[in-house]
Amino acid sequence: MNKILILIGLFMGIYFTGMSQTSDSRGYIVKAGQMAPNFTVALTDGKKVELSQFRGKVVMLQFTASWCGVCRKEMPHIESEIWKEHKGKDFILIGLDRDEPLNKAESLIAATKITYPLGLDEGANIYTKYADKESGVTCNVIIDREGKIIFLTRLFNPEEFGAMKKVIEEELAK
Repeated sequence: MNKILILIGLFMGIYFTGMSQTSDSRGYIVKAGQMAPNFTVALTDGKKVELSQFRGKVVMLQFTASWCGVCRKEMPHIESEIWKEHKGKDFILIGLDRDEPLNKAESLIAATKITYPLGLDEGANIYTKYADKESGVTCNVIIDREGKIIFLTRLFNPEEFGAMKKVIEEELAK
């Protein structure tokens, strides 16, 4: 009898854990208003950073990959309209190259001419804290000074990109 109860409890735990990871229509498993999941990542320059060390700053996470055409289209806009505009303020931008080796990430940097930091998301371990692994990679997450997610984008839509820029500017003005 005890074995049956243990098995039932185990299956229920697995079931409800799986349910908590369901994604929305854009593939996100996180929502605006939630605390951003913490992570540590190695940047292409060899430095390691932890998301929580940036509390007190506005943070943008940009999930990308060298094979992603939409990402390559969006990255120059992020560079010129967000990074160059807000770098040096209380703003941090970290690109996260999904599950690729350093040489691929370096090629992506060269091809897109970005100057913002790019981290290596080995095994998509960071990505899967924010989105379903099977969803597309072009995602941006804006995090406020307290560590809460305040805006999420998917793919590159000029209107949504403009709204994201406005959210960043408003948060920096606080």
